[in-house]
Amino acid sequence: MPQDNQAQYHKMAHATYDCRYHIVWITKYRFKVLDAEIAMALKWSIKHTCDWKDIEIISGTVGEEHVHLYLQIPPKYSISDVMQWIKGKSSEELLKKFSKLSKRYWGRHLWARGYFVSTIGISDAVIKKYIDDQRQADEREFLNKWEDTQGEARYLTNSTGEAGV
Repeated sequence: MPQDNQAQYHKMAHATYDCRYHIVWITKYRFKVLDAEIAMALKWSIKHTCDWKDIEIISGTVGEEHVHLYLQIPPKYSISDVMQWIKGKSSEELLKKFSKLSKRYWGRHLWARGYFVSTIGISDAVIKKYIDDQRQADEREFLNKWEDTQGEARYLTNSTGEAGV
């Protein structure tokens, strides 16, 4: 694995991963409706959804009309599924809990369609170095095995080149 910071890697049964995402989405029509009380309820809703799916919240903030999240998402989940869960559950819970939101968003859609997402991870230079190091290690391993095989072949043949002990 690249040596950028191995402490941040997570493990599953058959995968070691570092899938971090910066995600941003906005309220429908960019209405500034996320006051302190709603923002707190939203944070709890997001936390419950992330805990339910074993998604780590690294950081996040709620503005008056948008949300920023920095998440570590297991590779078994697609980003579109995660966003569907987070936006869907939070919208449902907030519209139920706050009548002022239900009145404003009578169509039951608190969030605008879509979102921004950017992957965050190790740099290109670290990845290229890791691949080059792996290539060199593979070549060394091959050469070592080749030399060992040649030695065994010499041992198994006699002076005339015939097989024997």
